[in-house]
Amino acid sequence: MKPGPAKTGGVRDPFGFPLRPGEDPMARQPAKVDFPVSQVRRYLEPGPIVMVSSALAERRNIMTMGWHTVMEFTPSLVGCVIASSNFSFGLIRRSRECVINLPTTALTDIVVGVGNTSGAEIDKFARFGLTAVPATRVKAPLIAECHASFECRLFDDALVERYNFFIFEVLKAHVAPSPKRPETLHYTGDGEFVLSGKVISRRRWFRPELLDS
Repeated sequence: MKPGPAKTGGVRDPFGFPLRPGEDPMARQPAKVDFPVSQVRRYLEPGPIVMVSSALAERRNIMTMGWHTVMEFTPSLVGCVIASSNFSFGLIRRSRECVINLPTTALTDIVVGVGNTSGAEIDKFARFGLTAVPATRVKAPLIAECHASFECRLFDDALVERYNFFIFEVLKAHVAPSPKRPETLHYTGDGEFVLSGKVISRRRWFRPELLDS
């Protein structure tokens, strides 16, 4: 990545980046206090909340999940933490597949409801009025109301026993063409979410090979 703009003209911070009129350069070095390590998830939650659908024989379920991370481009790998106490854990481990569905903020209350009920007791599709759509590569259903759905098959289960960490390969992706950047939910703990915000671009500072196009 290029270091940024040349250090010419205007007021700049110690790294050479321009300051807005009246901006205090020390505001970019905020004072910090001790914070409980058990709550760092409030700052490091990796991505948007998703709803994971699964199926095995006649059972199907949906779980709300926030602990996931992209691991590789090709093959397309996604790592997910699924607690062994979750009803979906058994369905996914035995079927070795699932669908990762991306809800928008329009589904906020449903996302919370799904995350606070058990598929061992109810059919969440029926309870929350969600539409199950057949997938093309796996037996788990897509959720029609979500902005995107990613059909996944278990790629590596070496860390499941110790960390409940599943590595999935995305076999097929279904994405609504609009909006291009949907408003998504990001969980910060204690029952609170932040929303995806405005988009800023620094494409001109990236090497071409690091860009998608």
